[in-house]
Amino acid sequence: MTKKKTASLLWIDLEMTGLSPEKDRILEVAAIATDWDFEEFETYTGVVKVSEKLMRERMVGEFWEKNKASYDALMAQNASGLPAKQVEQELLEFVKRNCGDEDVYLAGNSIHQDRKFIEREWPELNARLHYRMLDVSAWKIYFENALHRKFAKPENHRALDDIRGSIEELKWYRKMIS
Repeated sequence: MTKKKTASLLWIDLEMTGLSPEKDRILEVAAIATDWDFEEFETYTGVVKVSEKLMRERMVGEFWEKNKASYDALMAQNASGLPAKQVEQELLEFVKRNCGDEDVYLAGNSIHQDRKFIEREWPELNARLHYRMLDVSAWKIYFENALHRKFAKPENHRALDDIRGSIEELKWYRKMIS
């Protein structure tokens, strides 16, 4: 009997009301489980229900003015959101289904920031994750500053699209060193 292949990387991208884990909240999450060749096993998307008052208070400033389409989409989908605890449970099921009992490495662009929100809002998921992470932005810093090579990643600030962009970016860096 052949052992079912399991994913090693859990790519996550969060859209939040802002960047402060103490004041802001997760609005949207996307996850893609892949192996080390970045073969997709499965995707997950979820919307977390957040107080509209909090969203209007926190989603202000230049970033949100420049990204009006994302702002409008996040505001519109909030009504169909689920409680944060329910989204966490769905993510835990997703991880179990795709990664089994193997170590789960969190991957993404600036994933350390998303991890702060995961630690605060989803402690059970956080406990399931390995302490090491695959942060694409570390590659970005090196390639842009040391090698003067830049990957042109679209930035539409929607979780699933951002993950796919990060995977493509890491594939590009990998090709550059192969």
